[in-house]
Amino acid sequence: MALFDFDESSLLGDVVSVNTRKVLINVESSRLKSARVGRLVAIKVPGAIEEWLISIIEKVMKTSLDEDGIDNDRSGSIDDELLSDKNQDRIAPDKNSVIVSLVGTVKAKEGTNENIFSRSILDLPDIEASCYTLEGKHLEKFMGIISSTSKGEHALDIGHYTLDLKARAYLDGNRFFQRHAALLGSTGSGKSWTVATILEKAAKLPSSNLIVFDLHGEYRKLSYAKQLRIAGPDDLDKTDESILFLPYWLLNSEEMQAMFIDRSEFSAHNQVMAFQDIVTLKKKEILIREKKNDVLNSFTINSPVPFSLDEVVSELSNLNEEMDQGARGLKQGKFFGQFSRLLVRIKSRINDKRYGFLFKGPDAWQRYDALHKIAELLMGFSDGNNIKVIDFSEVPADVRPIIVGLVARIIYQIQFWKDDEKRQPLAFICDEAHLYLPKKSDTNPNEKRALENFEKIAKEGRKYGVALLVISQRPSDVSETILSQCNNVIALRLTNSTDQAVVKKLMPESLEAFMDILPILDTGEGLVVGDSVLLPTRIKILVPKETPESATINFWDEWNKNDVTQDLLKAVENMRRQSRR
Repeated sequence: MALFDFDESSLLGDVVSVNTRKVLINVESSRLKSARVGRLVAIKVPGAIEEWLISIIEKVMKTSLDEDGIDNDRSGSIDDELLSDKNQDRIAPDKNSVIVSLVGTVKAKEGTNENIFSRSILDLPDIEASCYTLEGKHLEKFMGIISSTSKGEHALDIGHYTLDLKARAYLDGNRFFQRHAALLGSTGSGKSWTVATILEKAAKLPSSNLIVFDLHGEYRKLSYAKQLRIAGPDDLDKTDESILFLPYWLLNSEEMQAMFIDRSEFSAHNQVMAFQDIVTLKKKEILIREKKNDVLNSFTINSPVPFSLDEVVSELSNLNEEMDQGARGLKQGKFFGQFSRLLVRIKSRINDKRYGFLFKGPDAWQRYDALHKIAELLMGFSDGNNIKVIDFSEVPADVRPIIVGLVARIIYQIQFWKDDEKRQPLAFICDEAHLYLPKKSDTNPNEKRALENFEKIAKEGRKYGVALLVISQRPSDVSETILSQCNNVIALRLTNSTDQAVVKKLMPESLEAFMDILPILDTGEGLVVGDSVLLPTRIKILVPKETPESATINFWDEWNKNDVTQDLLKAVENMRRQSRR
């Protein structure tokens, strides 16, 4: 049975120009209505019995002639490559033209009755080859081939193809996470429910391991996820397993400097030197006391070893007030008065309960084995804890980037040092990425530290089984280095022209024009492009069973309600306590 049994009614036109990515089709006026941007067409592969090139219609142009038969509308309207002077005479005066982008090949699998689709294109169409529209039963058959080719043990069921809502859209789960991915869309476009759909699918796998960086507490009620919350001011005395402390000794040298030292101060270099020397000494004392000689031999200041910050402050205070004996009596020491501002900053951070998750944790978090507990909380996937949601909503905004980066760095480093045969892959779900992975971070040391950690993961994480799913409503504000490493893109509705331009740069050149529909996508509808999808096209994302708390408020409906009450007293007290709980 023929793969496609096209008849005259499916004919669109004839090929008149070909390059490596695009094909120009001559179309008679009577057939022009069959050409719709974004629809699929099939062109016969020369010499093959059952092999067709599948293409997406990118541009449709109607010929406009003056009295002398000269085309008035063509100048600059079509790619110069396709309509150079040598090609102009191929377009008949009574015909119109369509540009299509080649996306793959469909053919019969050798030795079987099975048909398969491949993104590879080995042969280009001949001039004057016939081009047919994929509509009705032909479209249904092709989309069935796409679904059956995509479906397999690695398949991630994400939704339905907009071209044929009866056909399920599957992504290759391996390639989606192996090559990193970006989920980009304006507010209200369906990002959160797309994330929830992916999480629901992953939660069903017995050994999946996904960690969600939840900046606003949107995912805190997902029943299938293990909920972790960075301790708030009123959690400092609690021992709840869901409350996460991140003791200050987890910070590396650069992060501690960003936290405490103002680089604009004249004495900043002395502050850095003295602070690092004292911290190094205090960490060594702990290792000697714990008899960790193997660690001591390879120890650096960045080794995550507990130490007493109070003792560091005491040592700095002594240096700041030290007096030396001179020829005429006591004189100010080498560092006299140079650490005054540093000490004020450290003490203010320690005494501010908003930073209690760093400085006021229970004693158990100050022990040498505390890092083992932290690793198990963040990375363990036994007992059904395949999905971990870390709620950062109560972390002060000024240190939030460095804290998110700290968590990512600790997890990545532990993953790096695992034995190869014990390395279970994991994925970071980076919600609201523009808040801590900015395009420029030169003026903010906290953002710079976070960005460095994530850029390293983006570049090297694949080798060690660490994937990124970068989510943002403002892709133009996200690090270009990180987005460039995302080989899979789910682009939801984007209305800002600057954001659209960023997404277009992530697309293959042959599909750039396809991005023009970004502003008109429906909620929960996205363009999916990349290594993980066979056919780059529009997909209607499945609605998750459990939706996150990110629904857009219906202002007019809410304003139309009677007897509405507000608990302003509770809100004020929550503000004072820095907690909604």
